[in-house]
Amino acid sequence: MKRFSAAAILAIIVLVSAYPGECAFKLPSPEKVALKNGLTLFYFKNVDYPLISFRMLVRGAGSAFEPGEFEGMAALTAELLQKGTAKTDAAAIAEAVDFMGARFDISAGSENASIMAESLSEHFPRLMEIAADCLMNSLFKEDEFAKERSKRIDNIKAIKDNPGSAVRPYFTKAYFGAHPMGHLASGTESSLKKMTASGVKDFYKKYYRPERAIAAVVGNIEKAKLIEVLEATLGRWNVPGPAAPLPVPPNFPKPKGKKLVLIDKPDATQAYWILGAPGYPLGDKITPQADVMNTLIGGRFTSWLSTELRIKRGLTYGASSYFQTWSIDGLFAASSYTKNDKIGEMLDITFDLLKKARREGFAAEEVESSRNYLQGQFPQRLESNGSKAGAYAMLAFFNLGFDYYDRYLAKVQAASRAEAKAAAVKLLPETDFVLVVVGKAAEIRKQLEKYGTWTEKKITDPDF
Repeated sequence: MKRFSAAAILAIIVLVSAYPGECAFKLPSPEKVALKNGLTLFYFKNVDYPLISFRMLVRGAGSAFEPGEFEGMAALTAELLQKGTAKTDAAAIAEAVDFMGARFDISAGSENASIMAESLSEHFPRLMEIAADCLMNSLFKEDEFAKERSKRIDNIKAIKDNPGSAVRPYFTKAYFGAHPMGHLASGTESSLKKMTASGVKDFYKKYYRPERAIAAVVGNIEKAKLIEVLEATLGRWNVPGPAAPLPVPPNFPKPKGKKLVLIDKPDATQAYWILGAPGYPLGDKITPQADVMNTLIGGRFTSWLSTELRIKRGLTYGASSYFQTWSIDGLFAASSYTKNDKIGEMLDITFDLLKKARREGFAAEEVESSRNYLQGQFPQRLESNGSKAGAYAMLAFFNLGFDYYDRYLAKVQAASRAEAKAAAVKLLPETDFVLVVVGKAAEIRKQLEKYGTWTEKKITDPDF
């Protein structure tokens, strides 16, 4: 009964705090704490709920830093950190977390690894013991490595069997090529088969270091108690010797002209596509105006893309666009899907809408609606303990400042029609872009010819 009760209470707290009542948004500034081993921590006390959330980012432990031939190693390393230590095996770790009704996960993005831990306040010391044990004492056992690698290879096969899932890795490869940001978290069949447990352990030793980590804690715990808990757990995480300098990823590739890639999946009844073009780096000054613009193009249910493709014409159940940003650059992408015989019509409408935004811009009431939408949605994204902790870690990691969201929302509120149009002119693709379509080539090839010359691949070909 205790186990069920803890899990239920935690779920209720997360749900309630994620959907608060109306309130003026402002992200409070945290306190900075430095542990003796060099780990930097940001702390904010919240006594509203008996819950504590921990987030940590480790610079360099992401996929952009893994060797190109071992694509997917960063994500595999993060997973194996949770699969058994010198003290506890994988099943016991999972059972302990489950018993507390807690949440614990280690994952890898492009530029960092991420550690998430969340529990009721009474269980936090024990949860941090588990997190520290995983980070410091994981064994990378051969049997767990083989099991996880096999699972990932099977998952890649499953991805290729679903065109809706397959289009994204194919797009990533088409856009980035051999660039480190083009490394797939899943890896490929070829790269996974080359990996060894010892190679994964070497990656861990090279990139997981406390001086490269930024952490944040938000919740019902006194500062002195928090320091005591962390010094007894993560504070004992020490790595001998100085860290080697991290390589700086090269500039992103920039499409010159149209790069068109068709992936033939003969049994597909629908065609899925992603259109991509250069964007902007995380924290760039154009971010607020670009978000106002993109909300209108494809960032909400009533966007231009959704209205034209879904509501008016019934071509699809979903169409959207977004900006994805990293520390050095970013990209714009739009995507949707439709029946094979409608792909030409759908792409024509999409390109017409992008052209209209660049040439005509948006009506004053549209821009006002977008500003209000962004400001209205934003508070809900950062009200929970976990989302605050994640924001503190991210803002500190990328040196954006804890007043970043205040400045962002002020610029959103001030964004004008002219600025929204200028963002469209600068960022929406016209002649230089990457377009990837996954579908039954025999039924869609003719419709696609008018867009240019396509590179065609079979989905059964190795890798992506």
